[in-house]
Amino acid sequence: MAEVVRMPLLSDTMKEGVIAEWHKKIGDTVKEDDIIADVETDKATMEVMPYVNGTLLYIGVEKGKGVPVNGIMAIIGKPGEDFEAILSAEKGGNSPAKQSSLPLDAPATKEIEVTIVEEPTHSEAGGRILASPLAKKLALEKGVDIHNIKGSGDNGRIIKRDVDSFEPAITAPIATGNKIIETKNSVMPFMAAGEEGHTDVPITQMRRIIAQRLAESKFSAPHFYLRISVSMDNAMEARKSFNTISPVKISFNDLIIKACAMTLRKHPAVNSSWMGDFIRQNNHIHIGTAVAVEEGLIVPVVKFADQKSLSQIANEAATLIEKARTKKIQPQEFTGNTFTISNLGMMDIDEFTAIINPPDSCILAVGKIAPTPVVENNVIVVKQILKLTLSCDHRVVDGAVGSRFLQTLKGYLENPVTMLV
Repeated sequence: MAEVVRMPLLSDTMKEGVIAEWHKKIGDTVKEDDIIADVETDKATMEVMPYVNGTLLYIGVEKGKGVPVNGIMAIIGKPGEDFEAILSAEKGGNSPAKQSSLPLDAPATKEIEVTIVEEPTHSEAGGRILASPLAKKLALEKGVDIHNIKGSGDNGRIIKRDVDSFEPAITAPIATGNKIIETKNSVMPFMAAGEEGHTDVPITQMRRIIAQRLAESKFSAPHFYLRISVSMDNAMEARKSFNTISPVKISFNDLIIKACAMTLRKHPAVNSSWMGDFIRQNNHIHIGTAVAVEEGLIVPVVKFADQKSLSQIANEAATLIEKARTKKIQPQEFTGNTFTISNLGMMDIDEFTAIINPPDSCILAVGKIAPTPVVENNVIVVKQILKLTLSCDHRVVDGAVGSRFLQTLKGYLENPVTMLV
C-alpha cells in the first residue's frame, strides 16, 4: 500500500515548510534513509527522510513552494501503483494511506550535508560543479558566485562550511558596468547623479515568519516598557575572578542569563504566558537568547537555567549560539523558552526596546556597559553602567510586578556573589 510522507512539525511556531530542494524525482527508487528533500522553516533549513522503501510516485509541490504542517509532501509505493484515491481522500479529510514520514514530535530530521553532485548553474567552460544543495542555496543568498569557492568535501565538493568561510578577495564588477561599492557580503551599484535604482531581495521563510510573529506580538500584546540602570563594577571584577577558575570563558551575557533565571524563580508571574482564556505560570525556567543570523533571528534556549552553574550556562550558550550560526541547531534547542534576552551591547548600543517573543510575557533588552558619571553621597563618581529595558505584556505583567523583577535582577548583577549563595 502506498505510503504518505507528510510535512513534519519542526518547530513550535512552524505552520508550513518550504521545499528548498528535491533530491528525488518521480520514478526514482527511494530507500528509508535517503534524504528526499531540504525543507526551509522559520528557524533553519533541515533535511527530511521518508523512513520507507519504494518508488517516488507523487510530489506534492514543486521547489520553492510551501507545504502546511502534516500536509502531503510525497507519496511512495510500488511502481505504477494508483495513488489517486489517497489524494481524493485527503481532500475529503481522510487518507487511507499509511503515514510514513516523521511523527510530528520526532526529531528525525537533521541538518547535515548530503553528498550529491549537481549540474552547474553557470559554467563558461561547460564543466561540472560539485556542490551540495544547501551550499548552493547559501551562496545564492549571500550573493557569492559558487564558481569562486574552493570545495573541501569529497572530490572537491563545495559544502556549507566552504560557503560560510568564503571571503572574496576581490569582488567582481556587476554586469551593468556601473562603479561598485564593495561590502563584506554584497556589492552595491554606485548610481550616477540623478539616477534611481533598487534591488528586490527575496523574503526567506525565516524572515517571513519573523515578520508575522512579531507583528502579531506587537499588535496583540499590549506592550509597556520599564528601564533601569545597573552598576556593573562589581560584576566586572567578579567575572575576572570567575574566569580564573572556570573551565570555559564566562561572558557578561552568561551572567545576565544566570541572574534572570534566579530572578524569575523569585518572581514567577514574569515567567508566564498569556493563553487566551488563562495565564500559564511556568514552573520551569528556560532562557532564550536572541542570536542574529544571515536570514534574521533565532533564539537558542538554555533550559533549566536556574539549576545550572555559570560555567555550565557559558558552555551551553556558546554551543547553542555556534549551532545557530552554522545552521546545525535542532528544534528542541530553539523552542520552549519562558523568558528571552536580547543583547546588543556588543554592537555599541546604549539601550533599546525589544518586541516580546511569544509565548513569553516579557523580554529583556540589554545595552552596552559604559563608564558614566553618577552621583553617590553628593559626589560625582564614574561607574560602569548597564541599561536594561524590560518589555512587558500588560495582560500578564503589571507595572509593579515588572518593577520588582528589575529591582531583584539589579541586586544580583550589582552583587554577583549573591548568585552563588
